Amino acid sequence: MPKKPSTVDAHTLTIDAPPGHLELLDLTVRNLRASEAKLQQSEARFHSLATLSFDSYWEQDESLRFTQFFGSSVDQLGITADALMCQTGWDIPGVRWNVPERTVLEERLAAREPFRDAICSWIDADGARRHFQISGEPKFDLSGRFTGYRGIGNDVTDRVHRDDDQRRFRSAIDATADAIFLLDRATLRFTDVNDTACRMLGYSLQELLALGPMELGAGSRDYIGGIYDDLISGSAAYKVTELWLQRRDGSRFPVEIHRQAHRSDDGWTIVAVARDITERKEAEGRLRQLAHYDQLTGLPNRTLFYDSLKSTLVLAEQRHLGVGVLLIDLDRFKNVNDTLGHSTGDELLRQVSQRLMKCVRAKDTIGRLGGDEFALILSDAGNVHSASIVANKVMRAFRQPFTLEGREVTMTASIGLTVYPTDALEADTLIKYADSAMYEAKDAGRNTFRFYTEDMNSRMLQKCALEDDLRRAIEHDEFVLYYQPKMQVDTGEWSGVEALIRWNRPGHGLVSPAVFVPALEETGLIVPVGAWVINAACRKISNWEHAGIGPIPVAVNVSGRQFLHEGLAATIEAAIRRYRIEPSLLEIEITESSLMSNAEHTVDVLQDLKALGIRISIDDFGTGYSSLAYLKRFPIDKLKIDIAFIRDVTTNEDDAAITTAIINMAHSLKLKVIAEGVETLEQLEFLRTHRCDEIQGYYFSRPLPAPELKKLRQSSRVGRSGGPAAIC
Repeated sequence: MPKKPSTVDAHTLTIDAPPGHLELLDLTVRNLRASEAKLQQSEARFHSLATLSFDSYWEQDESLRFTQFFGSSVDQLGITADALMCQTGWDIPGVRWNVPERTVLEERLAAREPFRDAICSWIDADGARRHFQISGEPKFDLSGRFTGYRGIGNDVTDRVHRDDDQRRFRSAIDATADAIFLLDRATLRFTDVNDTACRMLGYSLQELLALGPMELGAGSRDYIGGIYDDLISGSAAYKVTELWLQRRDGSRFPVEIHRQAHRSDDGWTIVAVARDITERKEAEGRLRQLAHYDQLTGLPNRTLFYDSLKSTLVLAEQRHLGVGVLLIDLDRFKNVNDTLGHSTGDELLRQVSQRLMKCVRAKDTIGRLGGDEFALILSDAGNVHSASIVANKVMRAFRQPFTLEGREVTMTASIGLTVYPTDALEADTLIKYADSAMYEAKDAGRNTFRFYTEDMNSRMLQKCALEDDLRRAIEHDEFVLYYQPKMQVDTGEWSGVEALIRWNRPGHGLVSPAVFVPALEETGLIVPVGAWVINAACRKISNWEHAGIGPIPVAVNVSGRQFLHEGLAATIEAAIRRYRIEPSLLEIEITESSLMSNAEHTVDVLQDLKALGIRISIDDFGTGYSSLAYLKRFPIDKLKIDIAFIRDVTTNEDDAAITTAIINMAHSLKLKVIAEGVETLEQLEFLRTHRCDEIQGYYFSRPLPAPELKKLRQSSRVGRSGGPAAIC
């Protein structure tokens, strides 16, 4: 009899099964439950693995809507996983995509292609912007139908920030003006450089990374390695240094290098920062040039010349050699400056320096000590003969005229020589002795040379003392004027006086002008002293008038240097106004040679002086080289015949003829004539016979101080017969 079917409850499912089938069904259910448990365990393991491997895992259907999304990123989005379901990646609130990045991703998704490392950003639950990197691949069923995408995502916020920081840092080091190098100590090859290094050296980045400092001319491998080892050991010797690097084109340039050593995981990295110091070196070179070389001639200046002389003397002592020193001073160079202008004078100095360079050997030294003074150092020339050979070469070099602005100018030089070790052992002493010898050459008539001798030093000391005392004499009012009367020949009356300067030098008494006037000229003190004479003469004219002695014309000598000084007319005008005198009572005497040194300039100056109302006479006439054409143009009033012609005028036919000719020429030009140095009655009679207008000399009166002149003026007169009423 068949068995009756049984009823089995399986998950609330009632199954009527034939007998014997219930056991099989029960087994199947148990298997299904076991499989489900295994699947749940597998999914749990997958979730756990996914969480450990990446921040999130996601799946999308064929419409690119999320079907799964789990991981830590869900919490960071501030949205639940359930809320993400059925949304696309473009729909998630707050998620931003870079436009180019989204475009590329959309193209990949449309083409059902895998993608990697797409990055989007969003604002997290704390309000901070975070960055999410996702990668995905398409899914297909067994029939090959596209069923969606699955993929993973990672929070790369920290990495993005690091990348941004690194990019900013890279931009900064590429933008800096300094070249930055990173190199490996072990290989001595660059591991990284900035853009400035590439531009500075002319290499590409790839080319530089195949090189090291040795290929850039920084030194040999052993040398460079030694420097880096010292740096690693803590030595500060090479942290900052200067060296020359070589560019790709072979040119070299100076740099200042700052180095540091940094420990890395696999060794030491050297960081070097190089700054191009070409401009600084050029500026330093210009400063050295300014400090040590004369800018006009390019020769060593006084400082460098002295240093060279000291070095030469040290070497000479070691090798037992002699050294010659020549000091060269141009004769009357100031006349060129005053007459032709300073630019022409500068050109003359340049030409002089070029000629001097041809007179010496390459191992000798030429320097310009200042103004018109040059100096030579003759190496290995320790005797008078060898030094004199060079001095003669210099003298010959000056024989050829100099061409200045189309005109030929003759220039001579005075040279002083000293010899080491004969004359002195120190540089300063040699120069001082050469200077003494040079002034001896000038005193000997210029255009020559002199060797130093012992007595020169004594004379030089006296000269220096004289110049110092002259400077003090101006401050201490030690100068005084003496006055020598002048007589009208036809009437025997006074025609005026000539003011003659005297110096009451403390400890010496009255000093002759022949002693101190040349020193005044040489030092330039003649200008302020000459101004003092003009003021003193005008003051005395005023005093005599107020004392009732009467208006007495006063003649004042003006030196050539003072005449060329721009302030002469202003000085005279100020003195006339200060003492309120009649301008015609002041007479200016200027030597013939001074007037003719620059005739065109002389005309302008004389016209300015004449416009003041003063009288002008040419002193020492006949001893210069006046041009009659210019003499006619000069606004002058009087010629003074030099004493050289008057001394023998009664016994020498030539002097008599010259004196007569001067008188006749002056009268033909409507000029007055005065003869100086008249000491005898015979001279006076000769001058009266030939109609000379005035005389001056010891026959009439010697120069007198103002008080004695006043007494002479009041007590005596020269009679019309021509004889003196008093001989002083």
